[in-house]
Amino acid sequence: MTQHPGSWPPAGQPVTMAGPAPVLPPRPNEAWTPERVEPVPGTEFALVQLRVAPITSGLATGSLIAGIAAILVSTLVLCFGLIGLSDGWGAVVAGAFALLGVLIGGGAAGVGLAARRQIRRSGQDGRVRFVGRGVTTAGICCGFAGLGISALTLLLILVLQFS
Repeated sequence: MTQHPGSWPPAGQPVTMAGPAPVLPPRPNEAWTPERVEPVPGTEFALVQLRVAPITSGLATGSLIAGIAAILVSTLVLCFGLIGLSDGWGAVVAGAFALLGVLIGGGAAGVGLAARRQIRRSGQDGRVRFVGRGVTTAGICCGFAGLGISALTLLLILVLQFS
């Protein structure tokens, strides 16, 4: 089927537009507000720096996700440890999952501490401002909780296995 210039393609065919995508003006609640205006010496022009909305730290979000994962893995330590207790393989499998839980929990705490530093240092003159201090604290707490629960659960399984 031939297509004539200026006609639409047949149904189901992708439509491509020539040129760059149109730039939409900001919504009324997202109005561009200048943060500072610096005149360019020797001209009648000035450089306007716009205010940028704060951004939630990706490190903080990652820390919280990893902390929750560490807690979930620590429940697997308990489940596999108790299931395999009578057959003798419970401590080995629980130890493997406990190692995973400790690594994920420690990683969550480390990333949370890095996020806390990122948030504290942001927002200075000419820099993007990061937010998410509460998310960071929750990620650090969940990371340490997952780490501790995994270690204590493995200790409990070892005591039950060898007693």
